[in-house]
Amino acid sequence: MEETPRFVGWGALVAAAAFALALAPAAGAQQKSVADDIARYRELLQDGNPAELWEMRGETLWRTKRGPKAVSLEQCDLGLGSGVVKGAYAALPRYFADADRVMDLETRLVHCMVTLQGYAPADAKKQPFGDGTDKKSDNEALVAWITSESKGVVINVALTHPKEQEAYRIGKAMFFHRAGPHDFGCVTCHGEAHKRIRLQDLPNMLDPADARRAYTSWPAYRVSQGELRTFQWRLNDCFRQQRFPELEFTSDASIALTMFLARNANGGTYNAPALKR
Repeated sequence: MEETPRFVGWGALVAAAAFALALAPAAGAQQKSVADDIARYRELLQDGNPAELWEMRGETLWRTKRGPKAVSLEQCDLGLGSGVVKGAYAALPRYFADADRVMDLETRLVHCMVTLQGYAPADAKKQPFGDGTDKKSDNEALVAWITSESKGVVINVALTHPKEQEAYRIGKAMFFHRAGPHDFGCVTCHGEAHKRIRLQDLPNMLDPADARRAYTSWPAYRVSQGELRTFQWRLNDCFRQQRFPELEFTSDASIALTMFLARNANGGTYNAPALKR
């Protein structure tokens, strides 16, 4: 004998809705508790942040005579004058007249390695990221030290030169562009508040407060990878997760996207290299 289909009445629906509403505050409190626990975990580990090892190696690399010309990077102009490192990162990316180009930190380092130390461009850009084992990246070490010299400095990325304005516009368009097999874009994860992946809160990079918190925490030592990771690595990993083509190291596209995100973080106090899970 066939079973008679059952239909849920209005009373059951109302009861279910009331139950869901009753659980909502508890779920919200649980999420907040998890976020607080992660924050406390990072705070406890911060005093022994292994990023200091990358910083020390980066300072040594900056001062060591290397390359075909056997000179150091100590005369590299990062935007505040020849050899001035303190506070330089907080104003990058920026336009450099000697290259007639907007550059972020890593692009400028490659430029100095080529023009001052005599490296071929391909050699200067070789291995931008460590592989998580014993194959460390000189780029990540240099970035760790240079960025650490801007701790406590307020982010102040300018849009005074036409090429800076153009980079910002392109970066903004890239942020909102959706494509690939999943119709993803940067905006998918970072264009609204209160989004998360697993236990990871996703900052809304269109909100100044969120943008400041997120941008000023890179580079960072990733405990899960045993590596210091740069902001450029973070962008590349986002592209990988979106199933986009690889973001070319020091390309105009990577600089433009960095310009958009850095400018959105203006007014934030820089506090990295940080520590992340």
